[in-house]
Amino acid sequence: MKQLQSVSILGSTGSIGVNTLSVIAQNSDRYRVFALTANSNVKQLEKQCREYLPDYAVMYDTTAAKQLASELSDTNITVLSGIQGLEYIASHDETDCVMAAIVGGIGLAPTFAAVKAGKRVLLANKEALVMAGHLFMDSVRQHNAMLLPIDSEHNAMFQCLPVNQKAQFSNDSGNGFSKIVLTGSGGPFLDTGKEMLASVTPDQACAHPNWEMGRKISVDSATMVNKALELIEACFLFGLDESLIEIIIHPQSIIHSMVYYRDGSVLAQMGNPDMRTPISYGLAWPNRISVGVEELDLAAISSLDFLRPDLERFPCLRLGRKVAATGDSAPIIFNAANEIAVAAFLAGNLRFDQIPAIIDGTLQKQAVCGVSTLEEVLEEDRKARKLASGLL
Repeated sequence: MKQLQSVSILGSTGSIGVNTLSVIAQNSDRYRVFALTANSNVKQLEKQCREYLPDYAVMYDTTAAKQLASELSDTNITVLSGIQGLEYIASHDETDCVMAAIVGGIGLAPTFAAVKAGKRVLLANKEALVMAGHLFMDSVRQHNAMLLPIDSEHNAMFQCLPVNQKAQFSNDSGNGFSKIVLTGSGGPFLDTGKEMLASVTPDQACAHPNWEMGRKISVDSATMVNKALELIEACFLFGLDESLIEIIIHPQSIIHSMVYYRDGSVLAQMGNPDMRTPISYGLAWPNRISVGVEELDLAAISSLDFLRPDLERFPCLRLGRKVAATGDSAPIIFNAANEIAVAAFLAGNLRFDQIPAIIDGTLQKQAVCGVSTLEEVLEEDRKARKLASGLL
């Protein structure tokens, strides 16, 4: 009898986590849920636990963990809490695969724990690479972990790379690589007059035209900070200089990214905007499994559009490229300032069009320095958050 792969999901109540559970449910002959985790959503995590019967459930919030333990007292599920709980299940001997889908810097430590334990890590947490790219990739190689990107764009790049060059490639790899094109929908305000952006509400910013996502990442899409983060992430993931990555607006979100080669070939990964595709590819790689994604009907779509991004409308793209070129602690500062700004916007304490100013102001105030340990990364993150909060 074929042994089931045990999957631990960091961030199971978010959109990536929910889609991961959907993929597992449709392939229960291949996978089982070993652990589920959430920040503080007791009600949803309890529901998931009763449906998927994991060995462990972890709540980052200690008070929420106590409540969940009480709710699950009639089960055999062990409830843990905090970063220690997340790290424990991510590195557990019985965990075969870790879906790293916690949004923000909180996901950094448990994702590192999974890598250091040599797990198959499905990376949907941008911050692990944005904040600690060199440290993270060095750890992947040192501990012989398997890192598979789950962001639709990086997963698309991964699918379009030569088979013998999946880990990293460079312009001198001999595979004839020329450049990568990172596509983005442009979010909900692609055609909105710039004078209207000052009055944008959180609900409007979170109404993405193509994807169903959490509120933080939806705002990142609206500002196109997500593309800036993805640019930085791709530099670390594939060992590329930022100059070899181009960003193109593609409103339909059908082509998820492209790899250009010197012979004139362009390999593009296409599909309906459904996160079950990259999730299933990460779980099953190098194989593919059925997950119920609707087949792409190009005749019905009729046409695909592409345009260059307007850096006046999306100043965070310009900032992100500068940060990618600068390196060292600059991506940490960029990410931390954005998280503070987005949280303030969602809470009604900052205008949408002021988010770039908070990021830029923090980058100008905090000196860039080298970082060589996770503790140094977290310290630079802490300083940037304090600075950004002061700018509010």
